[in-house]
Amino acid sequence: MKTLTFLLLVLTSLWSDEKIFVVERENSSLAVIKNGMLNDRIENMRNTNHATVKFAEHDGYMITRDGFVIKFNPETNTKTAEYQTSKSAIGFVVEPTFVAVANYDNKTVEILDRNLKPLQTIQTGSKNVGIKTYKDKMIFALMDKDELWVLKNDGTRAPSFSLLKKFESVGEIPFDAMIKNNLYIVGFFNSPWVGVVDLDTMNYKKVPMNKEENKPVLKVPHFGFWSIGDHTIFIPSVGESAIMAFDNDFKFLSRIPTEGLPVFTALSPDKKLLAVTFSGKEFPVVQIIDTATLKIIQTLRFEGTVLHVRWSDVSPKLFVAVNTADEVQILDTITWEKRGTVPVKRPSGIFLYQDSKESK
Repeated sequence: MKTLTFLLLVLTSLWSDEKIFVVERENSSLAVIKNGMLNDRIENMRNTNHATVKFAEHDGYMITRDGFVIKFNPETNTKTAEYQTSKSAIGFVVEPTFVAVANYDNKTVEILDRNLKPLQTIQTGSKNVGIKTYKDKMIFALMDKDELWVLKNDGTRAPSFSLLKKFESVGEIPFDAMIKNNLYIVGFFNSPWVGVVDLDTMNYKKVPMNKEENKPVLKVPHFGFWSIGDHTIFIPSVGESAIMAFDNDFKFLSRIPTEGLPVFTALSPDKKLLAVTFSGKEFPVVQIIDTATLKIIQTLRFEGTVLHVRWSDVSPKLFVAVNTADEVQILDTITWEKRGTVPVKRPSGIFLYQDSKESK
């Protein structure tokens, strides 16, 4: 009886309070998965091709391909506000007093309050990518100008940003960035290095990627923040079938050969495993890297195109968006066996929300 009670408690905890929001790429919707099943759907979410979601406290935010920021309630699954910042938005950050959106089409960064009321427009004259925040600073890359801009928030109650420093000729065509504490790390399409800004000292350096090949890129790698471990930084190489591993001082550790050109790298909650997705003929493949040995330990193949993966925060599970199969598969990350399948229309990005907790 005690064993049975313990097992029931474990099984209950595996799904406790975890909700999964999945972008339905061609359906203008967010699918909601709870307890391993399709629970709900938030509809009329504009153009969800390449849409991405963030959570802060009890608020959910999504930016769409057609430049809308949409606020929704992740507990009631209801849309509460929307505002169009441009005809094409690419990235955003959510802070306690504002939302900042990096735009492609109108070449601005827009600052909104948390209810999506416009506060400030920052003209850049460029497509803008890799937007991040650190303390009272905001930093982003100007794709058309090969620059990085660091802005300082001079406001007290309401945000008010002014240009603090401009880094020029940083590398050819910046495309995405990640941040680790005070270090802003930006990748480039046409330069064989990554750029690193120390946001405390405001110094910039170039870190060689030690590339061995340069293949045509079908799908842009995504840096995000899922590739940063406690002692290791993992960076997908552009145009190369490899993940590059560096230590915290950006000393090169290893070139990890992969089956294809990497797109997403997702670190497990305990930071022991790294899942990698690919583009091209390797779209159906996910590989798992042991972050201690820097070796691939699993190669998983799916009947369809994999667009995204996400580790559960509360149980040993990996969610896999198999886009062309119209499903999200749930894998056991101990045995790597399939534990469930959830019908979702053309799934792409997978985002976790936990009650009373800031989520990814």
